Amino acid sequence: MKGILCLLFFSLTSIACNDANKPSHVKEPKESIKYGSNKGKYLVIHGTKIYYEEYGEGIPLLLLHQGLGSIENLGGIIPELSKHFRVIAPDAPGHGRSEHADSLSGALLADYNSQLIDQLNLDSVYVMGWSTGGNTSLLLAANRPDKIKKVVSGASNSTASGLKQEARDMLKAYTIEAVKEDKDWLENYQRLNPEPEKWMKFWKDNQRTWEREIKIPADKIAQIKVPVLLIRGDRDMIKLDHTISLFEALQDGQLCIYPNVGHDMPDEKADALCRIAVDFFNERKVKVKRH
Repeated sequence: MKGILCLLFFSLTSIACNDANKPSHVKEPKESIKYGSNKGKYLVIHGTKIYYEEYGEGIPLLLLHQGLGSIENLGGIIPELSKHFRVIAPDAPGHGRSEHADSLSGALLADYNSQLIDQLNLDSVYVMGWSTGGNTSLLLAANRPDKIKKVVSGASNSTASGLKQEARDMLKAYTIEAVKEDKDWLENYQRLNPEPEKWMKFWKDNQRTWEREIKIPADKIAQIKVPVLLIRGDRDMIKLDHTISLFEALQDGQLCIYPNVGHDMPDEKADALCRIAVDFFNERKVKVKRH
């Protein structure tokens, strides 16, 4: 079980593990930024305090983290993205430094981010999300065509059956007892969260979310009119044919399958991911003349 846990929680503990494995003579840069713990602000949405951080200037880019994660899990891509956009990175309800909502679902996450857009008075917004954040980005595009202009949806899946069997088996191993064995993850979660005693509720809420077959209803996908870039690794835990079906259902979609990378592209290929995203957001549509 311990070996499985190391794999399950790799993306959540990678920052801590990397620091622990550094030789003692290696010094951190003096101005190293601890994303997710860097003097952010709070908004109150549906009575819940939601933590967010901002970096850079320009067109707002709403950056949505993975499930079970927080802003710190996207720390590898924030520096480059903030050179081009005004990056707004929130912690989802119950994640990172945000308080818990009564429940957790894709619709709820989309609604909270929709409210965030309105409270910050954002007129034109790009959205980029990974995994659960990628799902939320698609729901937002369907729900808020008045605000969302372009979307990068990474490692997203519209149905639970879109996951490979080994991934579904891994999710079943995400039990309360398994979490107790992974003290690194639990200690980091309780250190960040303002309601650390609710970690079991948080875990159960996520389990119920994973168990739902429909993540993004087909009619929602059909409603999306803005340009959407789907991006994933060729070794992702999501079935390739599921991603292709999702791409084909989009009105204005693009598809990028990056070689030799799995579900953790923001960690494994941060520079490449940023280049692809920036190119997509900055590109202008070429009109083809018909003869």
